[in-house]
Amino acid sequence: MSDIVTPEDDRRSGARTIRKVAPYLWPQDQPWVKRRVVLSMLVLFLSKLVAVGTPFFYAAAVDLLAGDTVEAGWALGLGAVGVTVAYGMARLMSVGFQQLRDVIFAAVGQRALRMIALETFQHIHALSLRYHITRKTGGLSRIIERGVKGVEFLLRFLLFSIGPLIVELVLIGAVLAVVFDVSYLAVVVAVITAYVWFTFKVTEWRVKIRREMNDQDTDANQKAIDSLLNFETVKYFGAEAREAARYDGAMERYVAAALKTSYSLAFLNFGQSFLITGGLVAVMVMAAMGVQAGTLTVGEFVMVNAYMIQITMPLNFLGTVYREIRQALVDMGEMFDLLEQPAEVQDKPGAPDLAVNGAAVRFDQVEFGYETDRPILKGVSLDVPAGQTVAIVGPSGSGKSTIGRLLFRFYDVAGGALSIDGQDLRDVTQESLHAAIGVVPQDTVLFNDTIYYNIAYGRPEASRDEVIEAAKAAKIHDFIASLPEGYDTTVGERGLKLSGGEKQRVGIARTLLKNPPILLLDEATSALDTETEAEIQAELQGLGRGRTVIIIAHRLSTIAQADRIVVLEAGRIVEEGRHEALLEAQGRYAALWHMQASDEAA
Repeated sequence: MSDIVTPEDDRRSGARTIRKVAPYLWPQDQPWVKRRVVLSMLVLFLSKLVAVGTPFFYAAAVDLLAGDTVEAGWALGLGAVGVTVAYGMARLMSVGFQQLRDVIFAAVGQRALRMIALETFQHIHALSLRYHITRKTGGLSRIIERGVKGVEFLLRFLLFSIGPLIVELVLIGAVLAVVFDVSYLAVVVAVITAYVWFTFKVTEWRVKIRREMNDQDTDANQKAIDSLLNFETVKYFGAEAREAARYDGAMERYVAAALKTSYSLAFLNFGQSFLITGGLVAVMVMAAMGVQAGTLTVGEFVMVNAYMIQITMPLNFLGTVYREIRQALVDMGEMFDLLEQPAEVQDKPGAPDLAVNGAAVRFDQVEFGYETDRPILKGVSLDVPAGQTVAIVGPSGSGKSTIGRLLFRFYDVAGGALSIDGQDLRDVTQESLHAAIGVVPQDTVLFNDTIYYNIAYGRPEASRDEVIEAAKAAKIHDFIASLPEGYDTTVGERGLKLSGGEKQRVGIARTLLKNPPILLLDEATSALDTETEAEIQAELQGLGRGRTVIIIAHRLSTIAQADRIVVLEAGRIVEEGRHEALLEAQGRYAALWHMQASDEAA
């Protein structure tokens, strides 16, 4: 598919974004939002009426002070000082109504921002593991940040920009045609037409530059986050200068795009100013000639100037708003592209919760591949009886970890079926499935919060005593108690303030607190030293009592006590049985066992 974005694509994307945002202004189940929208529009209309009437006070004050004839009786009654005060009050009312409008509408905009941000966050968590392992986290966060920021602005645009601007221009045009002459209106219409055409054309050109700048900004942010997440790796290889150069290269491209944006903005601003100033001068010359001919008063000359300035302000506003609108549409378009990314794994409509009765797991001729042309599992059939421990071993790339991901339903099987207690995982809710399975991964990743928070994450509603009991069972309580802040100790990003063994014990405590009927140990000790591994293995065996346990193992010595060992190779089961029987068979398992034994002896 082509990466070229055509104007037609832009229009479709912009229309789609407006369609998706508009319902937040008029939700069927939130009458208070509708009331605020209607009230803010009424206040806006009042502010426009006051704004269009204000120059009349200004003109009357000038004529009274200049000694010219004033036909309006209200002006004569108020006098020059009174009319001047009325002029000031009208200006204040116009501003006051605008601010009141913003106050009334603020809750509507913030509600929409919050709802879209939450919807985006929830959708990202609903996307498949396949999406997340191919997506750049830094770029993703930037897309969300820019898109959410554009929500409130776009809502304000829909209500307060184009429509009210047209109303104000029509009212001012009518005053110029009626009070002065139709030629004034003709000049104003010509200026507005030229201004709008110029603004739209240049802004469309600038949108492409803005999109390029966004892409470079996303790339630079992704590189920065990627480097910081791999801080230790950068240090190991002395690559600080290399990372800095990589980041600086991305920033250099961003700066180049940003400069194009600044230069094009200067061109746009000057062109707009040229058109507006030309129109202002033309109308003022016509008014000056009228004063010289005696057909206009000085006050009317001033009023013409006031109206032209009043037209200039919303036109400048139109230029700014249109630029911001196009930018917001680009930013929000990327976010809505993300929201339209379908979730690969979804619950069936009306799917029931998983009913666990013993927790027997069955793989029936399971086939799967991350890519259609590269199968990983090729007809794997495996029964894990309730309450038993089954270990899966095999060389790298044999499909061991894939079995764990399919069990947790990160992916759906491509062929065959995977069931728990006779229930196909595709027929039950993901929430209930995830609740039934506890996972202790090879590398336990912790949240940058307290130890207590990380353990309680397994079951947030658990009492403090239950959290402490789980920590004791995982043999981590004494260590926590020795810390100055105890359970309130912050573990750092990804738990980096703790050692590998400490992190793993926190992970075990978290899973113990969850208390699931099925336990998946995904090479849970392969990254630990031998002494720590031996300690944690004992704790894992205790954790597995009374549960159905599937162990994905690298070190064969850790699974010798399993009820059954399954040897996986090239996506197929080549051997299975107990440890002793497999050694006697002198097959693939025995070869792996002797190879590891000789490596450890060496």
